[in-house]
Amino acid sequence: MRIPVTYSYRNLWKRRLTTVFTASGMALVVFVFAAILMLAEGLKKTLVETGSPDNVLVIRNAAGSEVQSSIDRPAAAIVETQPEIATGVDGRDLVAKELVVLINLQKRGSTKPGQVVIRGVTETSLILRPQVKLIEGRLPRPGSNELLAGSSIAKRFQGGGMGERLRFNNREWTIAGVFDAGNTGFNSEIWGDVDQLMQAFRRPAYSSVIFRLRDSSDFIASKDRIESDPRLALEAKRETEYYADQSAAMAKFLRILGISLTVIFSLGAIIGAMITMYSAVANRTAEIGTLRALGFQRRNILSAFIMEAVLLGFIGGCAGLFLASFLQLFTVSTLNFQTFSELAFSFALTLDIAAYSLLFSLIMGFVGGVLPAVRAARMNIVESLRAG
Repeated sequence: MRIPVTYSYRNLWKRRLTTVFTASGMALVVFVFAAILMLAEGLKKTLVETGSPDNVLVIRNAAGSEVQSSIDRPAAAIVETQPEIATGVDGRDLVAKELVVLINLQKRGSTKPGQVVIRGVTETSLILRPQVKLIEGRLPRPGSNELLAGSSIAKRFQGGGMGERLRFNNREWTIAGVFDAGNTGFNSEIWGDVDQLMQAFRRPAYSSVIFRLRDSSDFIASKDRIESDPRLALEAKRETEYYADQSAAMAKFLRILGISLTVIFSLGAIIGAMITMYSAVANRTAEIGTLRALGFQRRNILSAFIMEAVLLGFIGGCAGLFLASFLQLFTVSTLNFQTFSELAFSFALTLDIAAYSLLFSLIMGFVGGVLPAVRAARMNIVESLRAG
């Protein structure tokens, strides 16, 4: 004989105020849990989507990032001769030699400065990044002190907006245009003519060389040739792989931090659920005795109370996940551990995160309801009826 599922629903509905408070505590924990996972996923998604699988990024061996890399001109010239490089419609090779440096800029409405990536590019750089779309102004003139700012830079930093001016390295630069690169890290960069920036920063070498593969399957051959060349001390990665590596350290830190906070908060939520279920058992002593007298087994009582606790956790999980979904409307910025520059990105909710959050809420409900359910199942029939 089984106790109907509606029995658990009715008991939760009868104690609506207690149910709301307990579920709210669980919802808060699930909200924090989902928010941290969404934050890590948003960071990873932003950086991974920055690259293209058909592009190969070449940096100095063991440099870790473009900021730390240095490729002299003879080495860059050798990379440009790779037979796997694709050609554009105009017959020119799709390869670009770029410079990446960091500068401090003042944030809008804040006294704190932030580090921003300055990328020296060529005309081919824009062809290699089709996700970059000019949304305001025009492209900088080659050989001029004109810059192109990402949309995130234009919004968050002084001097980064259309027509505004920046001054660094004893030169004055004008923002000639603003671009949008979708949900990628390029939105947090400022682009300018690579030769002009190399002169301004007194850099004799490039930071990286990027090229488009003629055929994506040619990557291994190109990588082996570059890395085995005794004249070079370079490593080649698919652009997507490079940016995935950039996000690994920060995403891991966020997950560890999030799990630590969630464990602490979840203990409070579990204790709250346990107190609620113990109270339910105490208030329904006579009811439990009546059910036993009608022929329901101890396992039926046990399963009924566990189901009630799990339903409580599910309600809290759905509420917390619903609230967390609105975080996708916000954009946050953080420090990229690899480049030490600021990176703007959005929270990202995936089906896996939703599933993990709901599973976590069910586990909290189950753990909080086990002991009260065992107590209810062990009650003596006669003593329960007398107590009622």
